[in-house]
Amino acid sequence: MVTGMSIQASAEQRLSDLSIALPPPPTPFGAYVETVKIGNLLFLSGMLPVIGREPQYVGRVGGALSAEEGRKAAEIACLNALSAAKEHLGSLDKITGVAKLGVYIATEGDFRGHPKIADGASELLVKVFGTEMLSGRVVLGVASLPLGMPVEVELVFEIAA
Repeated sequence: MVTGMSIQASAEQRLSDLSIALPPPPTPFGAYVETVKIGNLLFLSGMLPVIGREPQYVGRVGGALSAEEGRKAAEIACLNALSAAKEHLGSLDKITGVAKLGVYIATEGDFRGHPKIADGASELLVKVFGTEMLSGRVVLGVASLPLGMPVEVELVFEIAA
């Protein structure tokens, strides 16, 4: 249990209690949409660590960027995912589960701290939704990501019917 918050707190209430401000909803950098609802699932496009279309981090983790910067980039990318979901759904309280989390990290070849970077996204989701919605995840190191950014986060949410 997070100190000062009820276990039953809604996602929107947790954001408020933790003073977490969502960035403006991201806009596509190409010919795609940020969210697609199929049945009771909301698929989010890969989210980058941008605010208002401006990259917050550029470079590879373990090279130009430290592990801590990579972790912060993953958190910003996840905040963008939450913002896109809220824009589509009207409220994060309509999310009933985190079905999948994928974290792609542009790294130098000898970097091995991928899980710690991905925890920037995972721990944000736990803060917002609670441990009961902690999901499985895929974490991959890659050679490059769009626009030279270090992290891309992919999410699938289960939503209320």
